[in-house]
Amino acid sequence: MPRTALTLCGSLRTGSVNKKLQDIMDARLRAAGVEVNSISLKDFEMPIFNADLEPDNVPEASVRLADLFRSHDIVFIACPEYNGGVPPLVTNMLAWISRQRPSPFKHAVFGIGGVSSGKYGTIWAQSHLRDSLTKGGALVVPTLLGIGPDATAFTEDGEIAEPPIQAKIEQMVRELTHFSRGGI
Repeated sequence: MPRTALTLCGSLRTGSVNKKLQDIMDARLRAAGVEVNSISLKDFEMPIFNADLEPDNVPEASVRLADLFRSHDIVFIACPEYNGGVPPLVTNMLAWISRQRPSPFKHAVFGIGGVSSGKYGTIWAQSHLRDSLTKGGALVVPTLLGIGPDATAFTEDGEIAEPPIQAKIEQMVRELTHFSRGGI
C-alpha cells in the first residue's frame, strides 16, 4: 500500500511563496511514490481558539482537519514566519486540532519548511513550530528547510533556484518516506 501525505500551507495570501514550497513538496513526494492530499486552510475556517467554546461549539473544521492528520502517514507544513514566530493561522489551527482525541500528532511523520524575505528563511518560526509539534507527540524529521530570501529563491518556472536547497528538499523527502513511527 502506498504511503500517503497531507500537505498544507500556513499562508492564505494569493501568490504565497510558502504555497510554492507546498507545491514543490507535493511534486517531490509524488515522484517518490507517495499519494499526496494537498489542502488549503481556507477550507478549514476556525474561530480564534477559546476553551469556552468547548465542548458544545468546537468547529467542525477542526474535527475534519484532525481526522486528516490522523489518516495520513506524512504531514508537511509550509510555514511562513511572522515577527520571528509561527503565524496566527498555524498557531490557531494547532490549538484547535490539539484538543481532538485521539491525538492527531501521533501517527504521521512530520516535515516542516518555510520561505521568507529574510536570509534566515523561517528558521526561527520552524524552531517554535517544531517545539509545539513535538510537545503534542509529533515525530518531526530533522532536516531544516528554511529558504530565503524569497526574491531569489525560485526560478522563473517556479523551481528552487539554489542546488543546496534542492538537496535539502530531497533529503527531507527521503526522511519523510523512510522514517516510521514503528507502529506506535
